[in-house]
Amino acid sequence: MIDDDAQIASVTRQVSPGGEETRTVTLVQTYASDVADVWDACTNAERIPRWFLPVTGDLRLGGRYQLEGNAGGVIEECEPPTRFRATWEFGDGMSWIEVRLTAEGAERTRLELAHTAPVDEHWDQFGPGAVGIGWDLGLVGLFLHLSTGDTVDPARVDEWTRSPAGLRFMTGSSDGWRDADVASGTPADVATGAADRTLAAYTGGDPDA
Repeated sequence: MIDDDAQIASVTRQVSPGGEETRTVTLVQTYASDVADVWDACTNAERIPRWFLPVTGDLRLGGRYQLEGNAGGVIEECEPPTRFRATWEFGDGMSWIEVRLTAEGAERTRLELAHTAPVDEHWDQFGPGAVGIGWDLGLVGLFLHLSTGDTVDPARVDEWTRSPAGLRFMTGSSDGWRDADVASGTPADVATGAADRTLAAYTGGDPDA
């Protein structure tokens, strides 16, 4: 489906403290597509399901969106074709996402996806990988869609995530987020414990094994 080692290596991962109350998880990847194309892939309700999830709502400034089976929220800032910011509301939780696009030549675009989450019991238990692994998986879909122009088959993605290759990918993602967590100042044993629990949650493993 994808060269998992190459995809893991192509994404830069960072964890930034936002004071005592929040942390920001940031992923950066560059695509061989122009800014207009990447913007459309990330904001067009007809195109988002081709690589991520079905979405409903009013995808404009001030509008509310809902991803099928996942988060919803309100689009708080929008500067086409380079930036948008929205709330990310799931269950009783509230966090924020921001996508920034930068042209790197005529046919290359640098995407930065920042997810700011509160430091709460969930963060203490799972750390940055809780959202980081999910977004890494999302960027797999975006890479495949932008590089081929095709719709990513959800059944094929589900099969891949349950395969040895998918497990290898999620383990590599978890390791990357553990390292980014340590680089942000989290003690190594704390970061490792959170990463192990998160990987177990994604793969059905035993976090205490």
